[in-house]
Amino acid sequence: MVKNMIKKIDRQSLSEKIYIELKKAIVEMVFKPGERISDMELAQNFGVSRTPVREAIKRLEDDGLIESIPGSMTRVTHISSEEAKNAFTVVAVLHALAARLAVPVLTGDDIRNMETSNLRLKQALDVKDAGIAIQSDAAFHQVILDRTDNPEILNVLKRLTPKIDRLERVRFLLKGNESVSQHALIIQACADNDIDQAASLVEKNWLTLSEWSDR
Repeated sequence: MVKNMIKKIDRQSLSEKIYIELKKAIVEMVFKPGERISDMELAQNFGVSRTPVREAIKRLEDDGLIESIPGSMTRVTHISSEEAKNAFTVVAVLHALAARLAVPVLTGDDIRNMETSNLRLKQALDVKDAGIAIQSDAAFHQVILDRTDNPEILNVLKRLTPKIDRLERVRFLLKGNESVSQHALIIQACADNDIDQAASLVEKNWLTLSEWSDR
């Protein structure tokens, strides 16, 4: 059954736009783990041919969010805590490396932006808004990533992030307040220009879900 939240799109980059819409729907659990996906229904709903839909689905397969069983069906993948744990381990190390590169060049505005994002995270958690919580958390860490001046870190993170998005959404309704506290410590370490401490705290922050999902 096609979801009502998907809107028709047109003009250029159809495959990219469809990819973004479908990815968002999967991460936000509009499409549930294990739910079947029909490229024909999606094409009708988007108002496009099946070609850009199939291209988007292929990208989502590469992301690990959709799987195709030849001659059978295409469906949203089930959430694998083991796969997410492995991805989080790499993500944590990359973010720690980003912190080592970024801390020496962070500005006062950067610190204030991190504080603002962390406050928004807390406010979102208070009203149980997982979407805003995730956006605020991403904005917090993006401050550091923007200062790394290392596109290879960003490229690898972009590939791994889809593997953890759905578990991260669950996390922020169950353990988000722990992240708020951890972020506060990260901000202080950054303000103190303590590179080792900041990197260690950032890695611990990203490993929180990995530890939780394994219990």
